[in-house]
Amino acid sequence: MGTWLENCIVMKVGVKQAADLKAMDSGGTSDPYVIVYLTSDMRKKYESKVYRKTLNPVFNETFTFQIPQAEMSESTLVMQIYDFNRFAKHDIIGEVRLPLGDFDLQHVIEQWQELTGTTEQERLGEICFSLRYIPSTSKLTVVILEAKKLKRMDSSGLSDPFVKVQLILNKKKWKKKKTGVKKSTLSPYFNEAFTFDVPFSQIQNIDLVISVWDHDKVTKNQQIGKVFLGCRATGNQLRHWSDMLANPRRPIAQWHNLEPVEEVDNALGLKSHFKLPLPGK
Repeated sequence: MGTWLENCIVMKVGVKQAADLKAMDSGGTSDPYVIVYLTSDMRKKYESKVYRKTLNPVFNETFTFQIPQAEMSESTLVMQIYDFNRFAKHDIIGEVRLPLGDFDLQHVIEQWQELTGTTEQERLGEICFSLRYIPSTSKLTVVILEAKKLKRMDSSGLSDPFVKVQLILNKKKWKKKKTGVKKSTLSPYFNEAFTFDVPFSQIQNIDLVISVWDHDKVTKNQQIGKVFLGCRATGNQLRHWSDMLANPRRPIAQWHNLEPVEEVDNALGLKSHFKLPLPGK
């Protein structure tokens, strides 16, 4: 259902329930949750609560979008159902895609939709790292543990990966460190720790960006993929960050899927070639 504002339409999306979902866990159930977004604005993604051990979840959650009229005919509403997993990547169960140009949003539309398989984006790999924050000493420790199934970047069918760890404060690049390079592997083991001074007053305002790169001595290094964590993150990344804050002094390790560089940069509101002024300039 939509209401018109000047040059915009406000659309409310109600996710009511799902039925007969695919069992993703060994116990014959799933832990489903829904991610809802518009293809015209990938930065704004809503996420439902997780419903434990059920194939027939009742969500009854509503999400509101504001869409410029000029983007209406080209935009698609996407609802993806995932299976939550505390210690591994979250598997997608299925999705629904609804082109907004096919619907009259002046009226309430209520209907069942069949889930379909996803148009999976290219797999970039996975990375495992641990986080620990000690408020009393203002120390944030990031341990880059390992990565696996990385995208092949070299003609040999391998990569020479290394990892950059970067802090962004109030959407401005702040601090960064990097691991050593691991030669000719798609499953590097790093086990390298980095500690940053982050006052407790700033911990809510930072984004932690983990990016995996392919080292190249001849041409410039290429990014394979990246993830960001912080209070602005969503899904698995937000849960990991929240777990760290809820368990001070305790390292919390988790696997994450690498995401496309441009998608993460857009979500962060960073420009790929943006350079901050140097101090004193």
